[in-house]
Amino acid sequence: MAQPHDLTLLEQAAAVRRGELGSLELVDHYLARIEAYGDRVGAFVTVTASRARAEAAAADAAPAGARGPLHGVPTAIKDLTLTAGVRTTFGSAAFADFVPTVDADVVRLLRAAGTISLGKTTTSELGCSLYSEGEVAPPARNPWDPRCTAGGSSGGAAAAVAAGLVPAAQGSDGGGSLRIPAALCGLVGYKPSRGLVSGGPLGFGAFGLPVHGPIGRTVADVAALLDAMAVPVPGEPYLAPPAPDGGYLAVARRAEPGRLRIGRFTAPMLVDTPVDPACRAAVDAAAGLLEAAGHEVVEVAPPVRPDVWPLFETIWYVLALTPVPAGAEERLLPLTRFLRSRGAGVPAGVLMATLAQLQALVRQGVRATAECDLLLCPTLAAPAAPVGWFTATGDPADDFDRQRRFSPYCAIFNVTGQPSVSLPLGSTPDGLPVGALLTGRYGEDGRLLAAAAALEGVVGGWDRHPDIWRSPPSDTVNDD
Repeated sequence: MAQPHDLTLLEQAAAVRRGELGSLELVDHYLARIEAYGDRVGAFVTVTASRARAEAAAADAAPAGARGPLHGVPTAIKDLTLTAGVRTTFGSAAFADFVPTVDADVVRLLRAAGTISLGKTTTSELGCSLYSEGEVAPPARNPWDPRCTAGGSSGGAAAAVAAGLVPAAQGSDGGGSLRIPAALCGLVGYKPSRGLVSGGPLGFGAFGLPVHGPIGRTVADVAALLDAMAVPVPGEPYLAPPAPDGGYLAVARRAEPGRLRIGRFTAPMLVDTPVDPACRAAVDAAAGLLEAAGHEVVEVAPPVRPDVWPLFETIWYVLALTPVPAGAEERLLPLTRFLRSRGAGVPAGVLMATLAQLQALVRQGVRATAECDLLLCPTLAAPAAPVGWFTATGDPADDFDRQRRFSPYCAIFNVTGQPSVSLPLGSTPDGLPVGALLTGRYGEDGRLLAAAAALEGVVGGWDRHPDIWRSPPSDTVNDD
């Protein structure tokens, strides 16, 4: 028998709209699953059960005219994202008791669309790593194999969606932080074009690398969340690209990107490193499907070469210099302290020169691939990594090097600002999901989503689930 979590985000919204499901019914269902499996997969830092139930009861009582497009549907917010009145730790013991007084714009916009947050999902400390293993919550584990990481920094969001603890979730991506967990956990992880989703009201923009975005089980669900997030907000430092007619969900549902020229490559961009055959095979599968659908797939050189790494490395060091409370530096993880120590030694002039040189190289790469509507490459160089593998040697420098070898593709598209999506188009011999990365031209999020939806349609959908999906939850739920 189908359970509420078998329904997609949009199917749940439709069921609430028709009166077939109540919002409180959905919230209680997911809270029971979170209590049973949340810590097992390390999905949540904080669960806001009482708050969610109160909002769900209000949603059930709301008149039709006061209901948003995703009215009454549960979701979750990444623990890097400010949420007024809810503990937000940024994945760090240094902020273990921090409670913001203001919502991030994206939280406010998701609430306006009618969604109900069940809590804050596990993230890496200050968003500094591509795994989510800190001291404020259990490590985020891949529901397909809990011995393996769910990735980061939106690892808890991916674990929650893949385990059936929420239908879709908010995350953010500064160097692959949505796409990496999506690839590991068999999901759709979408990084929008720079400026499409507000990063406010606080923060300096981090050189334009991070952006809020959705992670979900289907392209349509991701597009629906993007519609809710991508509302222009005054004062943002980057001009938002125009939305397509009817919004992103309408484009995804039509799934008509037109005939595309797609540039394919598998050579890593940040480091010379071997690429697992399963990751190459996912690209081959995607290329075959695209060619069969009538698109032109051509081999291209990667937009940048590994010699760009020292420039990107310097930027990443500086980005780790997030202010922390006085006296709390020693509570940071070894990797974070290592990155911050390196960043503190970068003079302002060197930083400015590095940014200029990096942008010049990126411009060259974008221009070299400008004749391609989309780029296709692996999401990762390896399909999985055990929990604890990145930190196993105890050397933060080795940890950082392992990360760039594991993920040598995604971060470049944060520098370019292009929209980029990881799709679950492959699998390992033992059944773990493997992602392929599609990247569009800057501002052409509609075309990218249409192409992703068309691929999803060709394969008949990729909404398959790990064993934990079918496991029944416990009968009791702890309140907050």
